[in-house]
Amino acid sequence: MVSIVIPALNEQSAIADTMIRACETMEKAGVSGFEVIVIDDGSTDDTADLAEKAGARVIRNPHNVGYGRSLKIGISAAEYDTIVITDADGTYPIEEVPALLARFNEGFDMVVGERRGEHYRGSALKWPMRVFLRFLVEWTAGRSIPDINSGLRVFSKAAATPFFSHLCDTFSFTTSLTLAYMMTSKFVAYVPIDYHERMGKTKVRLWRDSLRTLQYIVQAILYYDPLKIFTLMSIFCCLIAAVSVGIGIAFKLLTGFMMGVGALIAGILVFGLGLLADLLRQIMAKS
Repeated sequence: MVSIVIPALNEQSAIADTMIRACETMEKAGVSGFEVIVIDDGSTDDTADLAEKAGARVIRNPHNVGYGRSLKIGISAAEYDTIVITDADGTYPIEEVPALLARFNEGFDMVVGERRGEHYRGSALKWPMRVFLRFLVEWTAGRSIPDINSGLRVFSKAAATPFFSHLCDTFSFTTSLTLAYMMTSKFVAYVPIDYHERMGKTKVRLWRDSLRTLQYIVQAILYYDPLKIFTLMSIFCCLIAAVSVGIGIAFKLLTGFMMGVGALIAGILVFGLGLLADLLRQIMAKS
């Protein structure tokens, strides 16, 4: 029994097709019971009406509250424990959901569709930002993460709900969910999928949403393992110290040498703050 949760904002060009594909896929896979929940996030077009006509159970937000918040609402309202989330814009191959469900039933806590293809790589500006965010998350989790914010994934409602207070209400929901699972040693598997060109207009604003994602990644690191981020900052300070001292010695500049000493002291202090933050985390976890 599966609940498919789809957040939608002004997706009238794609929602009916997404609904039809979702239902056909579940029926062909022989899933005994399933429901499709569409959370209309304050759309100003016919998204909600078209979803209802296609057979979805529609939850209407009075106004736009964000991708993550809509998912939380839909997941909380789901009848079944096995949750599938996907987007309404046609980018994710819903036909691959049975493969994700089969992997999930092997005992994983979450199974994620690992996006591939030319449409996933995106623009020359988007890719470097994605690589940086992926590095930061992998550094924190201590393991390879092929796709940190894929919107097609399967997980248990009972397992995910306790994390809701720490998960982002906007586009960073999936990133923060990935971190929450990784940092609490849950089993996460990835299944390669083809990522398609979206139907309709994108709602993502590159710089605003990238900075917001970075904010939530840092917040998650501070919550689950603060020493990681402080260690990274300390290493950065030490690198600055080494470069400054090297320049000072090479060009006989006292200023460079003094800057290097200052950066080294800053690195030591930052690492000390990290130890205190980690100790505080341990104390709070026991209380």
